[in-house]
Amino acid sequence: MNFLRLSFLPVNVDAGLLLLRLWIGLSMLLIHGIDKVSHFSKLAPTFFDPLHVGHKVSLCLCIFAEVGASALIVLGLFTRLGALIGAINMSVAFFLYQKAALTTGATSGELAFLYLAGYVTLLFTGGGRMAMDGK
Repeated sequence: MNFLRLSFLPVNVDAGLLLLRLWIGLSMLLIHGIDKVSHFSKLAPTFFDPLHVGHKVSLCLCIFAEVGASALIVLGLFTRLGALIGAINMSVAFFLYQKAALTTGATSGELAFLYLAGYVTLLFTGGGRMAMDGK
């Protein structure tokens, strides 16, 4: 019966927050952010512009969130600020971009919604004791 309770796994909230920070931060940084940086000139002319600030500015804001805020989250430095920036970025991606994409049948927005959940969790919890914030 102890096996079903998973009591063999240590209970450590700070280790869980470290894992969440690394998982969310590194995947956003390495899979999404770096890709946008490396393809900036190709993406800039047509990047989604929901705030009507210009395609290039919208791309720069997205890169700031996906690279800068993700780096803060991975380091655990200003974790809640990084999570707020990430949550805003994913809110735009889910509520505005995905709404537009759904009209064309492109995507469901599930990935943006899952990232949003991770960012909101870190916004409420902070980085934990294993973050630079926790020192």
